[in-house]
Amino acid sequence: MLNSFQTLTVERDGVQLHSRVGGEGPPLLLLHGHPQSMAMWHRVAPELAKTRRVVLMDLRGYGDSARPPADAEHVNHSKREMALDAMAVMQQHGFDRFDVLAHDRGARVAHRLAVDHPQAVQRMMLLDIAPTLSMYEHTSEAFARAYWHWFFLIQPSPLPEALLDAGPAQYVRRVMGSRHAGLAAFAPEALAEYERCAALPGTSVSICEDYRASATIDLEHDRADVAAGRKLTQPLRVLWGEHGAVARCFDVLSLWRERALDVSGHALPCGHYLAEEAPDRVIAEAQTFLTV
Repeated sequence: MLNSFQTLTVERDGVQLHSRVGGEGPPLLLLHGHPQSMAMWHRVAPELAKTRRVVLMDLRGYGDSARPPADAEHVNHSKREMALDAMAVMQQHGFDRFDVLAHDRGARVAHRLAVDHPQAVQRMMLLDIAPTLSMYEHTSEAFARAYWHWFFLIQPSPLPEALLDAGPAQYVRRVMGSRHAGLAAFAPEALAEYERCAALPGTSVSICEDYRASATIDLEHDRADVAAGRKLTQPLRVLWGEHGAVARCFDVLSLWRERALDVSGHALPCGHYLAEEAPDRVIAEAQTFLTV
C-alpha cells in the first residue's frame, strides 16, 4: 500500500526504520497506532500529499521497522526513544521543523516528541488519545474493560508474548474488530498488511515492550514533565471518536489543557480509528488546522 510514496530506510543506533515520502509542500509527519502500521493512512496520506511533503514511518517494533530487543527498564521501546527515531527520520528526509498528525500509540510518541523537541514540532494533531499519565491515573472499570490489552500486554514476559505468537492475526482482528465499527471499517488490503506485520519475528516482544514502557519509564518521563511544569507550547488539535472508549471514559479537552498551552478539538462521528472510519473529516481538519 502507499506505493506512490517513495521508500527510505533510516538507521538510528542500529535500529532500521521504514519510512515513505511523497508530495510537495511544507513537511508533515504521520505516525500510526496499534496494532497497525503506516498503512492506516492509506485513505488520508495521498490527499494530504497534494499540498504537503508527507513523511510516513513505521514505529520501531511495528510495520517493517526493526524490532529491538527487550531490556529490563523498557528503554528500547520508550516513547522518548521512538521520538528520537522520528527526529532521525525527518532529518534524513531533510526537515528540522515540521507538523505532526498522529493516532493512538503514534500520538503518544508525538506527545513526547513535542515535549522533548519543541523546536522541531510546529503544530500537532492527535487522534483519539488523552495523555498517557492521565489515562492510567483515571482508569475506571469501563476503561479497563474496553482497553483490556493495556493491562494484558504489560504482564511479565513470556506469557503475553507466547499468547500473541500463538495467534497474531487473531489478536489483530480481536483488538480492532471489537471497536465501534468492527472490521468493516478496514480495507481488506490494509487488514492483511496489519496481520502480515503482526506475524513478523519479534513483533510480540516489541508490542509488549511498547506497552510495558508506557506503564513504567514513560510515566516517569511524564511525571517529571508535570513536576517541572513543562507543557506543550505548540498549537494542539485533538480529535476523538464520539463512539469510542476515550470519549466515554475521559474529558479529553480538559486533560489536554492540563498538559498544553494552546488546545482545541472535538469529537468526530466515528469510533477509535478516525483515519479509516472518517478519512474525509480527518483530511479536512488537517488541511485547516495544519496550514494556518
